[in-house]
Amino acid sequence: MQLDRHFERRRAVRGRAYTMEEFQARYGLHEQEAEDLFFRFGPSSIELDLLMAAKRKVPSIQTVTQEIGL
Repeated sequence: MQLDRHFERRRAVRGRAYTMEEFQARYGLHEQEAEDLFFRFGPSSIELDLLMAAKRKVPSIQTVTQEIGL
């Protein structure tokens, strides 16, 4: 994934920071949608997870099971 857009964070990152690839894979997003949300809301895992919950999108089962070690 080629990042052509400049990103400047104006406030502190809450939680750990996602990479674009992690965010896209976690929620099964198309590349363009993931890039747009990532640059609009930043890499904060807390903020992106809240955003996706508001959109009623859930993480993929593969990423959840990897996180809990199954």
